[in-house]
Amino acid sequence: MGAVRTGTRGRRAVPWAVLGLWVAALVLLGPLAGKFGGAQQNRAVDYLPAGADSTQVARVQDELPGGESTDLVVVYHRDGGLTAADREAAAAQIAGVQRAYELSEAPRGVPSADGSTLMYPVSSTEPGQDEEAQLAFVDGVRETVEGTGGLSAEVGGPGAVGADMDAVFDTIDGTLLTATLGVVTVLLVLIYRSPFLWLVPLAVAGAATVLAMAAGYGAHELFGITITGQSGGIMTVLVLGAGTDYALLLVSRYREELRRHERPYDAMRAALRGCGPAVLASSGTVAAGLLCLLAADLNSSSGMGPVGMVGVLAALVAMTTLLPAVLVLLGRRVFWPLIPAFGSEPKARRSLFAAMGTSATRRPAAVLTGGAVLLGALALGTLNLGGDLRQEDAFTERPESVTAMRTLAEEYPERGAQPITVIAPAGEAGEVVERVRETEGVAEATPGRADDTWAEITVFATAPPESAGETRTIEALRDTLDGTGAHVGGPSAEQLDLARSEARDRAVIVPLVLAAVFLILVVLLRSLVAPLLLLGAVVAVWGAALGIGGLVFGPLLGFAGTDPGIGLLSFVFLVALGVDYGIFLMHRMREESLNGAEPEAAALTALRTTGGVIASAGVVLAATFAVLTTLPLVAMVELGLVIAVGVLLDTFLVRTYLVTTASVLLGRRMWWPGALSRTPEPEHRERQPEPV
Repeated sequence: MGAVRTGTRGRRAVPWAVLGLWVAALVLLGPLAGKFGGAQQNRAVDYLPAGADSTQVARVQDELPGGESTDLVVVYHRDGGLTAADREAAAAQIAGVQRAYELSEAPRGVPSADGSTLMYPVSSTEPGQDEEAQLAFVDGVRETVEGTGGLSAEVGGPGAVGADMDAVFDTIDGTLLTATLGVVTVLLVLIYRSPFLWLVPLAVAGAATVLAMAAGYGAHELFGITITGQSGGIMTVLVLGAGTDYALLLVSRYREELRRHERPYDAMRAALRGCGPAVLASSGTVAAGLLCLLAADLNSSSGMGPVGMVGVLAALVAMTTLLPAVLVLLGRRVFWPLIPAFGSEPKARRSLFAAMGTSATRRPAAVLTGGAVLLGALALGTLNLGGDLRQEDAFTERPESVTAMRTLAEEYPERGAQPITVIAPAGEAGEVVERVRETEGVAEATPGRADDTWAEITVFATAPPESAGETRTIEALRDTLDGTGAHVGGPSAEQLDLARSEARDRAVIVPLVLAAVFLILVVLLRSLVAPLLLLGAVVAVWGAALGIGGLVFGPLLGFAGTDPGIGLLSFVFLVALGVDYGIFLMHRMREESLNGAEPEAAALTALRTTGGVIASAGVVLAATFAVLTTLPLVAMVELGLVIAVGVLLDTFLVRTYLVTTASVLLGRRMWWPGALSRTPEPEHRERQPEPV
């Protein structure tokens, strides 16, 4: 009896100890998590390709006298032409800006050909690299400049666009966290049908978010990992989405084991043994896929890899330690009113997924062929994807900076309104200026700041910003200046380098992700065929989801282009996250096969037992990524939409029908060359009765 009491006390002590450790950790890590938002960097150089020409320009500009410059363009416009009073008011306001701020040079008004518009380039190095100071400068200029009586006054230019972008990123963390928590709460209440149970995984997910933010900030401080507003927002979605998925799988298995074990502690141990390998492999595939982003040339992508990995691992740790401890301490009553009593049988009811699986296995070849044709047809929509998204089209609602730039493009067709920056060795500056002025497509070239090493040259093209003509001018400048040691940068050159690096990163990272995920699946499933099937399925889903994006982005949502990074990022997330559900299904299928079930019976049992939780997890994950579509940035809307659609396709079409029918058609060959593939099948096998 003493041994029994000791064992019982030990079982009670373990969850309390785990809970105590987590409380202590959250108290210690809370202050670090609070610094995560402040560690985010959203300057252009934080996103640029590491070795690109435009990156070198941005770095040199930081080192020139005064440091980084904040460049604006103040635009005055009146339909029908500016009046003398308009020009006097504009001059007075610009003089006020000069008095309030230390400008690089006195602004000079440039009138349009038809006299309806007057623009003043305004530049200052006073804010430096301090983002808050830059925002304050832009806001101050906007407060000083105002239009009256039909005269419009708007502030555009790279600095204004950056300020409007920063304003969006400043709200991302809070908006995403609030919206995602709300979506997950509603879905968990509907899934669990309990007034209490939903609180447990949600609270644990909150603890995982604190852990992830603290770890992300630590990685930034220790290893210099770049954290951007985009990667920070996606980390929040990953923690809550993936964490809730792991919780759904664990709670489902725990409920099942409570009917077989009298003590919750024993039931939880059995549940962790049963689904633990699948959860570990699932998180491992996501972490490995994200870690492959370290090979990206883009700073933003290479930083997103470890930041996202930290989020997934934090969710894994929380859901396999804190969640089991809390559930064990709360006991069976947490499931009220649907309490799983020891020795009871679950209520017999017809399983929707069993019925779907049975219908699919009646004609597996036809179902598999039809599904493959459907995915292929949807993938054709990628042909309708627009060109690379321009910076002025990056917002779902046009801010002041974008409307100002569009006014400039319309009123000054003879020259670009956005500068191209050339950085030349100080000793070669004169020759470089002459070469620049002689380059086709250049409207104006003006020497700027200089030190003993470098000289800055501001160039305006004849073509509008980010147009094909300006791109040709940038490429011509780089060809002309090749061998001089000069570099060509600026906002348009940055966008050009971003697009080119995205293409390079896709060619490098896609094979890395496929190889990493394939190796994990081989280790887990002890097979070569099953991993290839799962990878083929998720790649098909990725193509179909991008195709749906091509049918929606421009025709329905009116987006003027496609973010260059959507192909790579959606691939990484859909492959890594999509394989999760395949792991849940295949792991259970393999478990049933090891217990002696024939291939068709194993597939149907696995679908019946995991179909509900996979569907719930898929809906939750899709909903969390769909929250990204509420943000005012086109790139985030496009990414959220493609991933959400892909997850739903994977959950309800690929897992339910295509993987199941392929498993039935392949039979034991699915597990080749493992031991399961060598177990002989009986020559005549009766069809298994439909599970209930």
